[in-house]
Amino acid sequence: MDEIPGWALRLRAERRERLWSQRQMARALTEAADESTRAHLPTRESLIRMIKDWEKGRHQPKDPYRVLYCRAFDLPEAELFDLANKTARKSPAQVLAAFMPEGDPLSRLPAGTGRRVGMGTVQDLAARVHGLRLADDVIAGSDLIRPAFRELDAAVRLYRCGTHTEEAGRALLVNIGELAQIVGWIASDAGQHDQATQTYQLGISAAREAGDGSLEANLLGSLAYQIANVGDAQESVALTRAALDAAGRHASPRIRALTWDRLAWAHARAGEAQPAIRALGEASAALASTAGAEEPSYLYWVSPDELQVMEARAYTELRRPLRAVPLLTEVLTRYDATHVREVALYLSWLSVALADANEPEAAAHTASRMLDMSADLSSDRTTQRARVVLARLKPYADVPEVRELLTRYPMSA
Repeated sequence: MDEIPGWALRLRAERRERLWSQRQMARALTEAADESTRAHLPTRESLIRMIKDWEKGRHQPKDPYRVLYCRAFDLPEAELFDLANKTARKSPAQVLAAFMPEGDPLSRLPAGTGRRVGMGTVQDLAARVHGLRLADDVIAGSDLIRPAFRELDAAVRLYRCGTHTEEAGRALLVNIGELAQIVGWIASDAGQHDQATQTYQLGISAAREAGDGSLEANLLGSLAYQIANVGDAQESVALTRAALDAAGRHASPRIRALTWDRLAWAHARAGEAQPAIRALGEASAALASTAGAEEPSYLYWVSPDELQVMEARAYTELRRPLRAVPLLTEVLTRYDATHVREVALYLSWLSVALADANEPEAAAHTASRMLDMSADLSSDRTTQRARVVLARLKPYADVPEVRELLTRYPMSA
């Protein structure tokens, strides 16, 4: 496949930085047109198809669309369509280094150096944090990492430079902790694990300063989950147990369920079947007690379906496909299809479980769905899972369905 030209990648990157879908991009182009131009624009559906072609680099937009893009993005035409003389974008590591202050990033500057921060500003920040969290449901890490770090930088500066009451200061710290969790998650999804670790550590400091044990547990658990996937599984077990301690006995049911779930995954990655199964049982019991409980908004996604997915993943990791396959097959029938990255990831575990169950044809079919679905995702997690799936299918290369798949995706294997 030919390389996508730089201007096309720029069109897509600028759209995604604004958290716009292609439909919203079509609306923005229409709104950027004057009345006479708007009358000659194609239908919204046709415009969406044109945007897809432009972002794939099949052909460059011509006037009036070039002008409309420049208006919608508020960028000059030379910058948007001619990248030859542009300086390369900063890496996520450079972004983090530029945004975060040296030394203690939560140290307060002398009083009077910044504006007064009231609870209204804090509430606005909380809404932006939740908006970024929802954006992560549908946009991959590499496309979100720059705006995510900008938001984190703005929140830290607000706390360090502003003047505020003790109540507002604590609320700001909680927002910084929540923001650090989702930004760390985004950095991890982009494959920037060192930056994710530093960001989680920033959030842990903020949560401790605010005295929020549940938030600290969520951040510790997020870091432990990353370590389980890319580092020492035993270190992940120890860190997740520290998260359980931080949450305490009186933590909300969902934070206990999530933390036990992460402990189950750490044990599974360590090859410890019985501790993993016990932790899954604890997670299920905790989630069953949520009726009437007050839960932090960042736990909106913790549900029976998510626990079922983790249970199936743990069984797949433990090479128990007869337990994993029915669980994953069932939950995928009702999973939100707009969460493309998560669906692709879950299909990857289903494919591995089917291969372990000696069902290579079904495994290849599932892998094909996963690979086609994730082809346009800027997610390191889906890239790594694709390699795992194809490597697991290689022993079945004499099966026609598998052979055809390995031929189509040789570089991933």
